[in-house]
Formats: sequence, structure tokens, C-alpha cells
Amino acid sequence: MASVLFRGIQTHPFLLYRSALFTTKKAVPYCRMECTQVQTATQDNPKSQTKISSTNPNKTLNKLMENYEAIIGIETHVQLSTLTKAFCNCPYNYGSQPNTSICPICMGLPGTLPVLNSKIIEFAVKVGLALNCNLSLNSKFDRKQYFYPDLPKGYQISQFDVPIASGGFIDLDLPVEFGGGHRRFGITRVHMEEDAGKLLHAGEGSYSQVDLNRAGVPLLEIVSEPDMRSGIEAAEYAAELQRLVRYLGVSNGNMQEGSLRCDVNVSVRPIGQSEFGTKREMRIILDVEVKNLNSFSSMNRAIDYEISRQVALHSQGQCDQIVQETRLWEEGAQRTVTMRKKEGLSDYRYFPEPDLPEVILSQEYVDNIRNSLPELPEKKRRRYEKMGLSMQDVLFLANDLNVAAFFDATIGKDADVKLAANWIMGDIAAYMKNERVSVDEIKLTPEELAELISSIKGGTISGKIGKEILFELMSKGGTVKGLIEEKDLVQIVDPVEVEKMVDKVLSENPKQLQQYRGGKTKLQGFFAGQVMKASKGKANPALLNKILLEKLNDKS
Repeated sequence: MASVLFRGIQTHPFLLYRSALFTTKKAVPYCRMECTQVQTATQDNPKSQTKISSTNPNKTLNKLMENYEAIIGIETHVQLSTLTKAFCNCPYNYGSQPNTSICPICMGLPGTLPVLNSKIIEFAVKVGLALNCNLSLNSKFDRKQYFYPDLPKGYQISQFDVPIASGGFIDLDLPVEFGGGHRRFGITRVHMEEDAGKLLHAGEGSYSQVDLNRAGVPLLEIVSEPDMRSGIEAAEYAAELQRLVRYLGVSNGNMQEGSLRCDVNVSVRPIGQSEFGTKREMRIILDVEVKNLNSFSSMNRAIDYEISRQVALHSQGQCDQIVQETRLWEEGAQRTVTMRKKEGLSDYRYFPEPDLPEVILSQEYVDNIRNSLPELPEKKRRRYEKMGLSMQDVLFLANDLNVAAFFDATIGKDADVKLAANWIMGDIAAYMKNERVSVDEIKLTPEELAELISSIKGGTISGKIGKEILFELMSKGGTVKGLIEEKDLVQIVDPVEVEKMVDKVLSENPKQLQQYRGGKTKLQGFFAGQVMKASKGKANPALLNKILLEKLNDKS
């Protein structure tokens, strides 16, 4: 029956009636939902809205926060990079035409049965181990019952009381520009679940269309402890999770594609008070959940705004206006607005998923995955730190897996560690930014960068010529030795030859020479530049300056 209905949906065109269950758009079927009254995000009541100064938000926040502290927790959904969905063989490709990667299983049609994609278990164990969690060798899936137009089955397959991983932590380093320092944030749990579909809202707002391509895509939900105290800590926590899943290869972590989605929960309390949020049914719930956070910088700003708003209400004696609600971040207005109130805890009526067996892990399976884990961001940072690199260098190099691999390969060819870091963070990073390419897309290899550093350090070429060679290597490729020979760039290190060039420059500029000997010593740079010009940049700088000084100060 399910397959018959599915074939009917795929093969029969549907007329674009407002009352139709399915409509077509560019020959692609949509499930359609008519509504007489569209519920949208509503702004706070202007009469009761607390005004937060926008002239200098940081000063305002710091002043308000003198007597209060924020309590922040984050729920992060990570979309896993599996070839197929969680419980069927449908692929998922971001940006594909709506309803083109669906089948009776992910459409939730009657009579279908899910079959677990084993790759999800492997990825979940990897993430659990990387987050220092305790793994549940025996876990299960549960049905989470709720209705929403993009949830075709009327329930979501998730994990409730026995998540696959729990009780972990993540370590990170704050950027130097934000005060630096090491932080450790607790991880409450990691559990597996499937994603829902996506609603496409009509421009006039009178109806929505349902795209089920995303329905059934595997997710890991990572729930933090409420350990963060500021927007920057929360943003850096989320950025570290992104680094982690990319290092592990379990997700691309792209926020703009929805592969990493963060819901932030924020409460504030007076300094010294242990209680926070609202207590309901033996649980502490943070007051406000903030959604629509599409970047780490917007997460930082949204949290700081929300902290300011709640602290202002506290300080004005209007604590009763801080209610449990979900708020949306408005990027244009730089503020949060009410989306919906939370009248009580949702009753999802969880019960064990009857169509899936328990997930039973052997210790051997776990150990094999543990032994296969790559070097993770935290260990890489500590290794770079032991090399003598500054924290700024460490954070830059370890931020991107491919950049870190390029750096490691370069120093693996005996290149000077600090010089390799400087070249990568300076000229190479600037080139990648200007050309909008990644380190994998430039034509420079780690071996040639190591050769370039060695050639400069050994005096074969100057640093200036090294930069010229570098840009050609990045854009066109080739070898350092080949370019040096082809362009005749070998550095002039013969003292006699350099001395001849210095004498020639001094004889051609008698007026400047007289001014130098009269006290204008800054003209040394002028003479050095003239010699470098005459040598086409090939004169050894140290030798040049030594001979030049001797000649300039010789008044005989």
C-alpha cells in the first residue's frame, strides 16, 4: 500500500490548488499546508520592552554585569556526513531540488520499516570518545512524539534515557584578543537521532511548502553543561565543536548549510546565588532559548544582547517579565525577539522504538575506533605550544585541519618551525584570502616551502626574492631550485662584487653622501636601496649593510 501511494505521488502531476495536499513547483512535488493565520515571530510589547543602549554595547554590558553572571548552555545538532540517510538508502545532497531524495521510509508512509545505517554508530562513538564521554555499551532508540508539518511520521527516532555517550568535557583556548586562557566545558550527553524535513515559506506568508529531502538525515545532538558565562565563551565552544567534527571527518560542520546548528539557552543570576533558571518537575530549565544563529559572531552578539536584556530587567525589578520562551535573533536589528512562550514542559511521550534493535557495542569495537582517532585539536595545540610557538600562532595553525597538515608536512622536511609558521600565517594566508582558495587549492607544496625557507636561511636567496618566488609557486607551481636557476636569482655573496656596487652608488650620489656624513644617517637606507636596485635584489643584505657602513663612515 505504501509503495503504491509513493509511486502515485511520484508519477501523477498535482494541480496548484490552495486546498490541495500536494502541489507542484517546477515539476517537483511539494506537500502543501494552508493556514488561515500565519504565526510569525512577534516583537516584545513596546510598553514593556527593556531598552538596551546600542551606543556602546560592551560598556553597557560590563556595567550591568558587575552584580550578575550569565549561565549559558548549548544544544548542538551535527549533521553526519554519511553517504545515505539514517534509516534508508536515500542520499542527501545539500541544495538539491526539493523532494528528489525521498522514499517511502523517509516520507513516513505506512508499512515501512527503518534499517539502521551502521556508519552512524561509528561516528557517534568517535565523537563520544573525542569528547571524553562515558560510552553506553548497551543503548537504544526511542520515539519522540510530536506533530509538525515537516515531520512526516508524526514522531522522531531519537534517544531518550540511554544516550550513546554522556558525562564528557571539551577543552579549548580562548583567542588572545579576548583575554586568552584555557577553558573546560562539560558535555551532558551525545545522542543519535534523525532530522526532520524543511518548511519553505511562501513570500506572501499565506502558506508553506514541505521539502522532505532532509527528513531522515542522521544527526548527533551534543548537549553541553551550563558552564559558559559569556557570548565569546559560547561562540568559542561552538567553534571548537566544529573543529572537532571536521578533524574526525564525521561532518563538514558548515553552519550556512545547516550541518552545525546551535540553540543557545541563557539565564542570569545575581553574583553569589547558586540557583538559576526555572525549576520544573525536578529539572532546572534555563529561561530563554535563542535560535536563528547562523554564525559564531552572531551567536556571540545574540548572547551578549540577551544577557543585557535579562540583567536590565533584574536591575529594574522586573524579574517577572523574564519568562521561559524561545526568542529569535534578528541580525539586522541586532536584538532578540519573542518567537513563542513555553507554557510547560513538552510531553513527547517517549517510548522505545519497536522497529529497531538495541545498539550493543563490544569493547573491541570501541577500542578499534579509539585507536583510529586522529590527533585532535586540543592535543595538536599542546604539541605546537611545546615547539615554542606563541598562542596566536598555535590557534591559527590548529584551527584548520588542512592548514595544520600543511604545516606539519613542512616542518617534517626539517624546515625551521617559527619561519614555517610565519610564512603560512603571513604571505600564504594573505594569498589564500585574496584569491579565495584553500591551502589544498594552491600549487605550493610543503616540500617546496621547506626548500624556500632553507634557501633563504642558507643565504642562497634573499627574503625579498623568496617572496617573489613564493607567489609564483602558489599560483603556477614549480620548484624553488628551478625558479632560482631559470631567473638567475642566486644571491650575490662575493664581498668584492658587492663592494664594487657600493662604490659605484656612492660615486653617483655625492650630495647624499655629504649629507650622510653631515649627520643625516637615515640616508643609509637610500644607499642600501640603490645597491639592491643595481643588483636586482640579489645582493646579500647582511653583507651589503656591513660594507656600506664601512664605506659611509670612512672619511679618508
